[in-house]
Amino acid sequence: MSFENAVKNLTPEIYEAMKTALELGKWPDGKKLSMEQKELCMEALITYEISHNVPEEQRVGYIERDRPTPCALKAAAVESSSGVWTPESGVSKH
Repeated sequence: MSFENAVKNLTPEIYEAMKTALELGKWPDGKKLSMEQKELCMEALITYEISHNVPEEQRVGYIERDRPTPCALKAAAVESSSGVWTPESGVSKH
């Protein structure tokens, strides 16, 4: 059986267990995932999600692009403030 066929036949329970293992970096028995296991789990999860039409926002690694990230919010606040940072002073001028 090929890798793709094996992944397509995963049960939802196994999929969720692999997803949790990848998130935590360890198997349910507490053993740490090796780098190779992490890569294989990621590949298996992505293949499963595509073959089972998992909604994009529920997929592994999904990043919501509709709302600004904390860094973007901070940058916007700095740009809109009246102070100007200069490298020479290391402080804002008002």
